[in-house]
Amino acid sequence: GRCFLLRPPHSRCRRPRSLRASASLEQEVKERADSPSPSAGTSSQATRRDVRNIAIVAHVDHGKTTLVDSMLRQSKVFRDNQVVQERIMDSNDLERERGITILSKNTSITYKGTKINIIDTPGHSDFGGEVERVLNMVEGILLVVDSVEGPMPQTRFVLKKALEFGHAVVVVVNKVDRPIARPEFVVNSTFELFIELNATDEQCDFQTVYAIGLKGKAGISADNLADDLGPLFEAILRCIPEPRIEKDGALQMLVTSTEYDEHKGRIAIGRLHAGELKRGMEVKVCTPDDACRIGKIGELFVYENFGRVPVESVSAGDICAVCGINDIMIGETIADKVSGTALPTIKIEEPTVRMSFSINTSPFVGKEGKFVTSRNLRDRLYRELERNLAMKVEDGETADTFLVSGRGTLHLTILIENMRREGYEFMIGPPKVINKTVNGKLLEPYEIAAIEVPEEYMGSVVELLGKRRGQMLDMEASG
Repeated sequence: GRCFLLRPPHSRCRRPRSLRASASLEQEVKERADSPSPSAGTSSQATRRDVRNIAIVAHVDHGKTTLVDSMLRQSKVFRDNQVVQERIMDSNDLERERGITILSKNTSITYKGTKINIIDTPGHSDFGGEVERVLNMVEGILLVVDSVEGPMPQTRFVLKKALEFGHAVVVVVNKVDRPIARPEFVVNSTFELFIELNATDEQCDFQTVYAIGLKGKAGISADNLADDLGPLFEAILRCIPEPRIEKDGALQMLVTSTEYDEHKGRIAIGRLHAGELKRGMEVKVCTPDDACRIGKIGELFVYENFGRVPVESVSAGDICAVCGINDIMIGETIADKVSGTALPTIKIEEPTVRMSFSINTSPFVGKEGKFVTSRNLRDRLYRELERNLAMKVEDGETADTFLVSGRGTLHLTILIENMRREGYEFMIGPPKVINKTVNGKLLEPYEIAAIEVPEEYMGSVVELLGKRRGQMLDMEASG
């Protein structure tokens, strides 16, 4: 049996709207060709037809990273005889060991002369901050949904954020070869989720693509898949809008991610919103509070296939990586030296769980790690804040204690494990939920949970959730 905790049913009725799943590709292309360009009539803005920027989002284990693998293989990124590991985008040790995506990563492919920048994102709600910070780099998303499970709690979260940005959505019903696949039910459930989240009529009229990510097959009908991902690539070109840019405007690029390289120093990654960025040019680094400083572009890279390629210049609309400004932070804007202004900074949901980190005071101090002092601990925790926007660090009651807040216990667990492997030795306290007061009312965070258990354990699970003040809103038998 299945025990579900879901939101109360919404009051809005389902609109009598037909889905695009049955529309033919030829009809879609003709409609797009006949419709006027969105930039018609605006002199300052133009569109780049040779670029598309997309993020792939989904609930955990619905097949995002595997789908990206197939997209890369079919775009001839690798040699025919090249040995390639599974889940190529999961590059760090913890991601490979746990089989999950933790950090958002960029790559790109070329299809029919169009460059498609792809951002692979995590599926766990604890890493939702990684999804939120990259959504302003793209014009559309691929929402991957399992053909059996349908929309899950994290599907709701990432879709809500994408709809708030006004992004176009292509729904990919993945794993349609599963024996108990129910694609029609999944598409209808996804449609109802769109309406629940107050999507616009245009967003509700989404394109549906059915796929088997592992085998690299896709089609616009679940019963008639092509031998490759061609229908998926066609849907991206057709349904994801071209980047709208101000080619002649003042340079503006919002930094949404940073990396560190031993030779190049800090690397800032973001999308160029306006103007043209050139190697060696002087720029102004602006913050939302209008504090600006001058910097110089040392090296410039764009994403091609599975790596970064050095270039002399980047035009607006593309995603690029910049070296040379070693103190740059996420949320700052690289702008024109003379007339540049800051873009709105990235807003992230508040943390929900807090833990205390303190130096090891046991008799066994120094036995396992080499960094044991409070200064080491402080430097490492505050360094984490530079790239982990969803995390917060505060000083504790004593000089040797720090309060670290994150989006969940898994979010903090990954930080703890990374620090342990780097040689840090410290003690941690139990996780505590963060409450906050709004308009005189004490509020606490809550989560929507969907739990699937064998029938004999159902009573015990319901009892456990009851102790945590869970409210059961729906229960149904599987199958």
